[in-house]
Amino acid sequence: MSDPVVRTARQALHGVAELVLAGPQFRRSGTIRLRATPGGFGTVADPDLRVEGAFLVVGGRRLILSGTSPRELAAAAGVDAGAPGIYHDGSGVGPDDGIDVDAADADRLAGCYAHGDSALRAFAPDETPVLWPEHFDLGITLDEVNYGVSPGDGFLGRPYAYVGPWRPRSGGFWNAPFGAAHPLDEIADVTALADFFATGRTRAGADPVEPTDPAA
Repeated sequence: MSDPVVRTARQALHGVAELVLAGPQFRRSGTIRLRATPGGFGTVADPDLRVEGAFLVVGGRRLILSGTSPRELAAAAGVDAGAPGIYHDGSGVGPDDGIDVDAADADRLAGCYAHGDSALRAFAPDETPVLWPEHFDLGITLDEVNYGVSPGDGFLGRPYAYVGPWRPRSGGFWNAPFGAAHPLDEIADVTALADFFATGRTRAGADPVEPTDPAA
């Protein structure tokens, strides 16, 4: 592999999610949706692929992520590497970029998704959380408000929970450009995280919508 190794485990796993799972799934089954699975994340339709810790699980095989590229992983899994091609953002990982994933980092990311999945299901039992490959966040949408968890991104470089109304609200709860955010390591447990989402729903219903700038 001539291309550089991806800088962080989070970005490397995002690249695998996007190029090895979501892209092939979209081309074969027409959906980019992924899901949280024990120890990581996986597809929701054919092909049946999942990441568990620092491995890609394909049938009964466990393929080591580190020391490969998305293209090599995809070939070993019997799929063609590549992003879904239906959004503009993404992981920034190329098919031939090197992957280096520490098992401890992979476990921390898996814990973020497991924590978020449990809290979202407690908060909204009728909804199914989706792991989106574009921003690598796990979330649901209720009444034009997004709720979920991110493993970290350009806004905050550590895992956080968020509430994002489609139309921005005014008030002290809303502390981020997209709505409200709270670091996951400052939230005690699943119950507290579900409570954060519930508070966000209440505030989204009570707080005024920010006026639209007519010059924008």
